[in-house]
Amino acid sequence: MNSDKTDTQQIPSISTEETNSLGDIKINHSVVASIVRLSALENSGVFAVGGSFVDGIAEIFSKKEASERGVRVTESDNSNYLIEIRLILNYGVELAKCAYDVQIAVKDRVENMTGKMVERVDVVIDGVKSKDDHENGDRGGLQVDD
Repeated sequence: MNSDKTDTQQIPSISTEETNSLGDIKINHSVVASIVRLSALENSGVFAVGGSFVDGIAEIFSKKEASERGVRVTESDNSNYLIEIRLILNYGVELAKCAYDVQIAVKDRVENMTGKMVERVDVVIDGVKSKDDHENGDRGGLQVDD
């Protein structure tokens, strides 16, 4: 082996509609929504992913799976992802910093896992929950039975 050359191996990236000699590889938007949701929940300032109480009721009657609630994934004209995520944050966290951290985490995780660029990550903060809400099982007026 020649020491003047660096031996690098190309790793193929997977796009949403990649075609190779074996066939097509497609990543459903619900899979991307799951990645978005899980990466947001890794942030300690995030209490929950999902909208307000009214949005939650509307989603119950829609065909969305639980993993998609509070997350919308579309594609731009350039076929890049456009993501909107609705969050409930923990009381006391710096809202803008937490939202920015979520934007960075979501963008990095989605791009690394799908091989496709993320053009925008819009974060909508729908509310805050205090530590007391966590301990009492308060979910915005919903009755929680243990």
